[in-house]
Amino acid sequence: MDDERVWSFEKSLWTGDEENYRKLIDDECLMVLPHPPFVMSGAQAVAAVAGTPRWAEAELSKGQIARPQEGLIVIAYQAKASREDERYEAYCTSTYRRLSHEEWRVVQHQQTLPAAIAGVVEKR
Repeated sequence: MDDERVWSFEKSLWTGDEENYRKLIDDECLMVLPHPPFVMSGAQAVAAVAGTPRWAEAELSKGQIARPQEGLIVIAYQAKASREDERYEAYCTSTYRRLSHEEWRVVQHQQTLPAAIAGVVEKR
């Protein structure tokens, strides 16, 4: 998957509908999010998205992509998302694995709020 497709794929997870999310999240995926229950399986994440309004806008910046081996992509980036009167910002990582030629699934996703990072930096 080329870089442009990677970022399009990731952005679709923020703004796409529930069906898109269900199609792209692997059943074996593990996620860590900054709100309860904090740690989720792929199935739990899909269920949570089913009851949550999708983001109307998402800007992904400061992106980095690594390809540590064939069929594995790891990305890191800053996300800024919005919907109606709600704004959200987080630093994120995702890991994709290839199932077949052009079929990829998310197997790991993590979000860290900027305030959590600032707290760590201030303590040093």
